[in-house]
Amino acid sequence: MSLLKVQNLSVSFPTPGGRVNVVDDLSFELGQERLGIVGESGSGKSMTGRAILRLIRAPGRVSGNVAFDGTELTGLSQRQMRAIRGAKISMIMQDPRYSLNPVMNVGTQIEEALSTHERLPRRAMKHRVREMLEAVRINDPDRVARMYAHELSGGMGQRVMIAMMLIPRPRLLIADEPTSALDVSVQGDVLRLIDDLVRDNGMGLILISHDLALVARYCDRILVMNAGRVVESCAADDLEHAKHPYTRGLLAAVPQMHETRAELPVMDRTKWAGT
Repeated sequence: MSLLKVQNLSVSFPTPGGRVNVVDDLSFELGQERLGIVGESGSGKSMTGRAILRLIRAPGRVSGNVAFDGTELTGLSQRQMRAIRGAKISMIMQDPRYSLNPVMNVGTQIEEALSTHERLPRRAMKHRVREMLEAVRINDPDRVARMYAHELSGGMGQRVMIAMMLIPRPRLLIADEPTSALDVSVQGDVLRLIDDLVRDNGMGLILISHDLALVARYCDRILVMNAGRVVESCAADDLEHAKHPYTRGLLAAVPQMHETRAELPVMDRTKWAGT
């Protein structure tokens, strides 16, 4: 059964030469699976995630249709959308330092994310927060709940963000470059954590990244985007056999562990322009 259905989605912004589509006539469906959206910076992948949640503000314009669990989102009021965001669809942003409130402790912020969508007695609220912090593998959750954003390491801050986004128990998680601000040593831990939580809770996942190897490892299916369009769609296991010249170029530009090439190849866009 389709959890999310995107049809002819476009996002445009004004420029001196006229409006430009940063997402251009995009269509795809998502079930209870892990979908990776990859591409270079500026390919439109992050704008796709924001457009699904209707987070694009003027002068940006969005057209097309987005249906979640049978409900058309494009026709909902902002009040109705606020009931969807967090409770049914959550989004993890790139850097927790810019997403966490610096003057509220961690526990209060996670409680706020839950109380927006669910009313619980105070003791039950505290218990849910503690359970969620334990679920994201934070030792001593009571101590961490009393901490502020500036007291958290990058990895711990990202775990707190994941806890905040998942405590309302959404059905779809959009993770936008969730490890871009983290050291390589903790990237794998965070991604395995997201993967385990998605599998255990039967959620859908959209993982947005520029790292092809990463999405191939953690996703079931991959969309490759360039200039706002999907140029290739394939199973994650088949990525290394991709046929589109743009995808082949991205794969060729990835350094190998035991690199023997004197120079990494540069994208030759003349080979695939207009395809």
